[in-house]
Amino acid sequence: MTEDPQARQLARLAALIADETRAACLLALLDGRAWTAGELARHAGVAASTVSEHLGKLVAGGLLTEERQGRHRYVRLTDARVAHLIEDLAAQLTPDRAQRPRNLRESSAGSAMARGRTCYDHLAGRLGIAVTDALTSRQLLRQDTGFALTDAGLAWFAATGISLDRKGRRPLARACLDWTERRPHLAGVAGAALCRHALDAGWCVRIGSERAVKVTPAGEEALEGLLGIPGPTLR
Repeated sequence: MTEDPQARQLARLAALIADETRAACLLALLDGRAWTAGELARHAGVAASTVSEHLGKLVAGGLLTEERQGRHRYVRLTDARVAHLIEDLAAQLTPDRAQRPRNLRESSAGSAMARGRTCYDHLAGRLGIAVTDALTSRQLLRQDTGFALTDAGLAWFAATGISLDRKGRRPLARACLDWTERRPHLAGVAGAALCRHALDAGWCVRIGSERAVKVTPAGEEALEGLLGIPGPTLR
C-alpha cells in the first residue's frame, strides 16, 4: 500500500466524483448558483434524503460549500478550481461516447446547451467560443502562450464598462476546454466579468432549468458592435 499522501487524496477525490448522483449534482452546480437539496434531488431523480447524504460527503470532501438561510440549506461549488475540474473531466467525453438524447426534450435541451451556456461563471458553448475567437482576432486576447489579455484587451474591458477584479489569486485570463466545441473558451477573472456583464446588461438570459443561455436582440446588437460577431451566428 502506498504511503504517498497525494495519492491517497487523489483516490478520495476520485471516489467522491465516481457516483452518478453526486456527479449529476456537481454538473448542475456548474451554473454558478446555489441550489437547495430538494432542487438537486429533483434534478438527479432521487429522494431528498438520498441527495442530502451525497451532499454531506461532497461538503466534507471540500467540493461544495454550504449556506443556510432560515430553514433552507443551499450548496454551491467551493470555487472556480472545482468548477474547472468538473468541466475538464466532462470534456473528456468524446461525442461518440457521450450519451445520446433519449427524446425530443433531451435533444432540445442539449442543442440549447451547445449553443450557449454558463460554465460555472463564464460563457461556454458556441457563444463562448465566438466571443473568445472575436477577442483573439481583434488582438484583445492572446492564445499563443496561454490565455492572456493584451494591453488593448485591458483597455477594451475598461471602455466597455466591465470591471476586472485583479486583487485575488485567480488568473486574469484562463483557457477552459469546452466540452461541446472541443476548443478552449475564456475563463478566469475576465471570463467571469464578461459573463456577469452579459447577464446584467440583458445581452443574455438564462433559459430552462439547465445552464443554457440565449443571446437577446440587444445582446446581438452589442456583441456585433463591440466584437464584430454576426448576430445570426449567435442564434
